[in-house]
Amino acid sequence: MNARILLIEDDPSTGTALESVLTAEGYAVELVVRGNDGLARAKSAFYDLVLTDFKLPGLDGLELIRQLHEHKPRLPVILMTAHGTTETAIEATKLGACEYLPKPFEADELLECVAAAVRNSRLMSEVVEMGDDAGSGCALVGGSRAMQRLYKEIGRVAQTPVTVLIRGATGTGKELVARAIYQHSDRAARPFIAVNCAAIPHTLLESELFGHERGAFTGAHHRRIGRFEQANGGTLFLDEIGDLPVDTQSKLLRVLQDRQFQRLGGEEAIAADVRVLAATHRDLAEAIALREFREDLYFRLSVVTVELPLLSERLEDIPELVRYFMRRYAPDLRITSPSIQAEAMAELQTQSWPGNVRELENVVRQALLLARPFGVGVEHVRQALARSQRPAPVADQTHSAYVAGLLTRAEQGELQGAYWRMIDELEPELFAQAIRRARGNQALAARWLGVTRLKMREKLRQLGLHPGRDERGSAQGC
Repeated sequence: MNARILLIEDDPSTGTALESVLTAEGYAVELVVRGNDGLARAKSAFYDLVLTDFKLPGLDGLELIRQLHEHKPRLPVILMTAHGTTETAIEATKLGACEYLPKPFEADELLECVAAAVRNSRLMSEVVEMGDDAGSGCALVGGSRAMQRLYKEIGRVAQTPVTVLIRGATGTGKELVARAIYQHSDRAARPFIAVNCAAIPHTLLESELFGHERGAFTGAHHRRIGRFEQANGGTLFLDEIGDLPVDTQSKLLRVLQDRQFQRLGGEEAIAADVRVLAATHRDLAEAIALREFREDLYFRLSVVTVELPLLSERLEDIPELVRYFMRRYAPDLRITSPSIQAEAMAELQTQSWPGNVRELENVVRQALLLARPFGVGVEHVRQALARSQRPAPVADQTHSAYVAGLLTRAEQGELQGAYWRMIDELEPELFAQAIRRARGNQALAARWLGVTRLKMREKLRQLGLHPGRDERGSAQGC
């Protein structure tokens, strides 16, 4: 579903331009011109984000943020203004704004800010269901003993204020567990901010977490509020914590110890009333031995440790997971009554699933696409499994030889659909190299490939690529 954005801007030309930019990125935008009208709309309807000007007729931006934050504290609000000062930025953040954009700003800056806010809005608003009776939303699915232990652990740690380290292989659903802990905690009415430490260039990560003052470094044209400050009173989820640079690790440790921090280039001590949840697929003990992770930080983060099971350790959950993914993706594929044959289900249960739940999700989606509008059969599953396998590199082959090899295999009946196999084999490498060369900058990589940022983000998610490195990842059921 397209994210819904309420845009409050009284200048006709600016409003039209912003609406055009956001609509082109796939957002559903509703434009109003008065502050009091915007407040009424935001209170009465659902939006993923409010984007508002500062100077407005009827009700100014700061008062709108204050009233809206009282009514809907988890709704992200971005404040734009050409009349801004440092004091305005601070006051807007204190009143509940998640971001502050001084005019004029570049379209790329706006879209990156909007994308981050929409993602966090979805993380807060979409409830994580648990158990076999999950619907078609985000869910931790399964009734196996391993999953029952996980549900109990979530319930045990949710109401405690301690830091939690979530450990599990790629594709086991670490982000969903973090969201479930947050949603069952006493901070559920406050913000939930997620930061993927592997997706942000190391040179920018400290500023992302702690913010910076104007002039702190080249390009710091105005004060930036970091994720710790945005998450005040709520929960901060640090995904892929094992990829945090060592120098940033020491600063995170001080925040956890002292419950306060300083913006980059600043001297003011800022209180950090934030609960930290962290996740990693790395073996942190090995990282500590290699001096790539601080042992004292590990002990601070792992006051409670939650271990996620591999899919191969709970194969009895596969039928329910398959039915869940079929319910989730059938509407997008215009399938009214998705079904799967017993032989096809048995084929899925015999696999080793090194990619865990995300790999199963991709296979089910591919099988539905191949089978539509009929039921999923064993051949559809086998084709989907073949497509999901990580292809061997095609280096040292000429384009002509590679294409000839594909067509020969098709002639001999070894594969069906040479065109789609070529796309499946080359697309992951194309996107992986692009995001790696762009050092995790999705906007830059998208520009090189000639795709929108929404397309770039979706492809990275589908292919299980972490920006900045060529590696598969997952979030179970979401």
